[in-house]
Amino acid sequence: MSGEVADPTAAAALAQWLRDATRADAVRVTRYARLSGGAIQDNWSLDVEIDGGTLPGAHRYVLRTDAPSTVASSLTRAQEFAVLQVAHAAGVATPAPLLLCTDPRVIGRTFFIMERMGGIAQAHRLTREPALVPDARALVRSLGANLARIHAIRPPRADLDVLPAPAEHPAQAAVAALRVHLDRLEDAYPALEWGLRWCDLHAPREFDVTLVHGDYRTGNYLVDAGRLTGVLDWEFAGWGDPRQDVGWFTARCWRSHGVDLEGGGLASVEPFLEGYASAGGRAVSRDDLTYWQVMAHLRWAVIALQQARRHATGAEHSLELALTGRIVHELEHEALRLMMGVDR
Repeated sequence: MSGEVADPTAAAALAQWLRDATRADAVRVTRYARLSGGAIQDNWSLDVEIDGGTLPGAHRYVLRTDAPSTVASSLTRAQEFAVLQVAHAAGVATPAPLLLCTDPRVIGRTFFIMERMGGIAQAHRLTREPALVPDARALVRSLGANLARIHAIRPPRADLDVLPAPAEHPAQAAVAALRVHLDRLEDAYPALEWGLRWCDLHAPREFDVTLVHGDYRTGNYLVDAGRLTGVLDWEFAGWGDPRQDVGWFTARCWRSHGVDLEGGGLASVEPFLEGYASAGGRAVSRDDLTYWQVMAHLRWAVIALQQARRHATGAEHSLELALTGRIVHELEHEALRLMMGVDR
């Protein structure tokens, strides 16, 4: 083996597994290195040369596997792989899923392999460097259209039986799930509890149920030469109210340096909603946005507390995880501001 191979033992095991999975004559791993980003799961760049078999040639892959500790609401890798297969087949801009390994003996954890796409995902760069996004409105419009293609996937789907069944009322189910997670934490968070009660009282009476990405935001998609390449990190996907994704994408907490730009920190919200409607997405009102942005801040606050707990309990020592817990008061403040209808 040559190049950057961080774990020669794991790389050798991967080469053997790939040889069997692709019925190849030989497989050489030339790069196996941890990628930055991905606070929930681990991603590794995997460069291979395959002789013969079903995938001959030189390939640049991403291997996605479980982190040492995880968040309770995250999908398994097998579930995420199934969602990726369906989304990719439906024309959603996302990496092509290629191979799934459910045998933890290969590298110690289950994993799947997908294509490695070009582009930049870092929100702090995309929202601050105009050269990376020369036409922000066009990019945001394409992101809206891409989201609508995700939401065109509806239950029942036999190829997505791995997902939990749709809830009878998605918003109320989301509130109930967040309450369960809060109850498992040691400390009390009255502002979050108050917000969840507000969401219960203001839950939409009419709703649709579709596949939702669950983490559709700036920072979770790749941009190359100003264009959308693919959406990443599907570990929170499932059946839900499609407006959940719209609220998450437009929420202030995910706008990075473009804090006043509701379209993901890149542009106003209008081109995003126009793109969404152009590809079949249903109309989203300002009241819808407010409700699901409140829900977004409450949900992110609960996840942030779970992330911090991963560090505090010693399950995974990480400064990033520890610091994530320090943003909860900001999320509480924004949720309260939205609920009260207070302008900045």
